[in-house]
Amino acid sequence: MQDTQEILGKLRRELEIRNFSRRTVKAYVYFVERFLVWAGTGSRGLNEDSVKDYIQMLIGKQNPSTVSSNISAIEFFFGNVLGQKMGLSHPKRNKPIPEVLTTEEVKKLIEATFNVKHRLIIKLLYGCGLRVSELLSLRKSNFDFSEGLLHVRLSKGRKDRFVKIPDTLKRELEGYSSLNEGDLFFQSARGGRLTTSTIQKIVKNSAKKAGIKKNVHPHTLRHSFATHLLEQGTDLRVIQKLLGHSDIKTTQIYLQVSNRLIKNVKSPLDTL
Repeated sequence: MQDTQEILGKLRRELEIRNFSRRTVKAYVYFVERFLVWAGTGSRGLNEDSVKDYIQMLIGKQNPSTVSSNISAIEFFFGNVLGQKMGLSHPKRNKPIPEVLTTEEVKKLIEATFNVKHRLIIKLLYGCGLRVSELLSLRKSNFDFSEGLLHVRLSKGRKDRFVKIPDTLKRELEGYSSLNEGDLFFQSARGGRLTTSTIQKIVKNSAKKAGIKKNVHPHTLRHSFATHLLEQGTDLRVIQKLLGHSDIKTTQIYLQVSNRLIKNVKSPLDTL
């Protein structure tokens, strides 16, 4: 076990000196530790065949996206800690269409949320298309109320971006900011940072109160933000910037999501 911990320590160092996010470091260390435990049983060893056997086992238990993350972590480990290059293929990923709320459902969700802080959280997730990690990192200094902009710092991929503060939310945010002590925008009851699970519970509880039957989670609001912008006629590349996507292909998924765009298509049958 001591040897395993030493190896994982070296992995953590290699990740941190490359300035990987804390979330990525934690995930990579976890995935590699699971592999090492599995490889340590029997006489499998640390080689390409054992990795392929491990991936084959994971395919039957996990979704392709999670398996792909495992492969990335293990490849990094072999290449940068063990000095062994690997050419592993990533499994073909499922491409489910994300579920979104209608504008009426979003309105019901907000109206069913009576706690001021919880209501603001839901409005920001939807109104600015934020990821939960971005919301949890918000500080007062991120808000430029005079310009009406929110500076999202070091989001996914270590990128900064600006999003517009909704006009209807500006005064509410300013009032909350002035009453809130410290620079951290949303705090727990003890004054520390809120957790991801807390945000998930807030959204799910509000969805239940609103009588929404869909499986609503915080990222559903981000999907809804993008889809509703597209339906309003916002250019896809603008939506890409607002969401912080590096590749336009990631944003193009919303072309498949928007039922309104599909409903507006005139079938050639109707022209006969």
